[in-house]
Amino acid sequence: MQKRILVVDDDPSFNKMLSAFLGRNGFLVDSVYTSKSAMESLGNDMPDLVLTDFKLPDLDGLELIELIKGKVPDMAIILMTNYSDIRTAVKSIQLGAFEFVTKPVNPDELLLTVQAALSQKDKQDTAPKVEKTRKSNTSQKKYIIGESEGSKLLWEHIQLVAPTQMSVLLLGESGTGKEYAARMIHESSKRASETFIAVDCGALSKELAASELFGHVKGAFTGALKDKKGQFELAQGGTLFLDEVGNLPYDVQMQLLRALQERKIKRVGSETDISVDVRLISATNEKMQQAIDEQQFRLDLYHRLNEFELKLIPLRNRLGDLGEYLSFFLDQANKELEKEVKGFSYEVMQVFRQYSWPGNLRELRNIVRRSVLLCQMDEVQLAQIPKTLISELDEPKTTNNEKLIEEKPTNGGLLHNLKAMQEAQEKETIEKVLLETKYNKSKAAELLNIDRSTLYNKIAKYNIEI
Repeated sequence: MQKRILVVDDDPSFNKMLSAFLGRNGFLVDSVYTSKSAMESLGNDMPDLVLTDFKLPDLDGLELIELIKGKVPDMAIILMTNYSDIRTAVKSIQLGAFEFVTKPVNPDELLLTVQAALSQKDKQDTAPKVEKTRKSNTSQKKYIIGESEGSKLLWEHIQLVAPTQMSVLLLGESGTGKEYAARMIHESSKRASETFIAVDCGALSKELAASELFGHVKGAFTGALKDKKGQFELAQGGTLFLDEVGNLPYDVQMQLLRALQERKIKRVGSETDISVDVRLISATNEKMQQAIDEQQFRLDLYHRLNEFELKLIPLRNRLGDLGEYLSFFLDQANKELEKEVKGFSYEVMQVFRQYSWPGNLRELRNIVRRSVLLCQMDEVQLAQIPKTLISELDEPKTTNNEKLIEEKPTNGGLLHNLKAMQEAQEKETIEKVLLETKYNKSKAAELLNIDRSTLYNKIAKYNIEI
């Protein structure tokens, strides 16, 4: 059965062109030029979807959405506008619109959005009411928002962008919770009931990255013994999170760009296009501009990934949230380890507040779990936390680490201080390896033959920019 679409736009030429395009793609189309005419049209032949412009001669698009939803709550609505304003987009979606598209409209993208809106409406019409209730009850608080201004602003931005279809780029140091932020976006979106898949691009080999993301057909390469779906196909209808996206090989970046622009992929070794409906969230702790300047990362892909940017704040810059995170991780550790530790001693809290937390939330969570495991009393004591946290506080403080490393003795001692020379050489080596690995700390730690936590501590000690 053909779907009926109501087009509301006061530009006669654009209205006619858009209506003709939708008609050629198998839809029954009614077109009007004002909000008043749109409401009158609802009383005649009820459409399956309303496609309305934001700027109309009587009421604007947002006011029209309110009127339509008041009369037909389940109506699928898409808002069009010349103003690419995230707040307008969010407001329209909060009022009940399915999506927000900007002019000039890309016909293929609009068609996919229309089909997605109609598909979701069909699912809602056939879904049992009990399932809708169950879904709403599962959206309990799973994550810490935080009390600091920066954390509250991040949460506000997540809530703004989540209901849209925008691609989001998460920037932040390792361990700041980029995957958690991606999950929060997914679970606050219209795709919450669909699949969320996370891929660590830093762990993908250059040879198999394309196969992992886009799949392959049998015989495409040595070892391809059968057809395989890639992560894009597995995430169909849901959200795909690409962590450390800057590590993708250049040729795979080209394929990713096509997937975003055309919403189509090809399995390795195949000539057949596969349509995909996936919302992409990416993350990196890379210096992206440097990678772009060195032509290691495509500028056009960066702009497609970065339709909306979120920066995650290091823990050391929002210690006001420390207590809330400690309680959260303590509760998790008690449940996991079947313990009943009630908190942390005053001395431990003092250390926590002064520590630099180079590993951010991941390091904090691991230290809490370790401390709870070792704790035999009601409170975690200094003896249960790693000595590295305490030893860092004993190190001399300076506002210029370069001075600390390069300073020469002036008291008639040796001209070259051996320890200072060793530290300068160590700092130089770490910086060189980080640059070679494009600031992938896992790879850098492996090449330096140290664990990640040691690398984090040295990065903080030498004030190495990442």
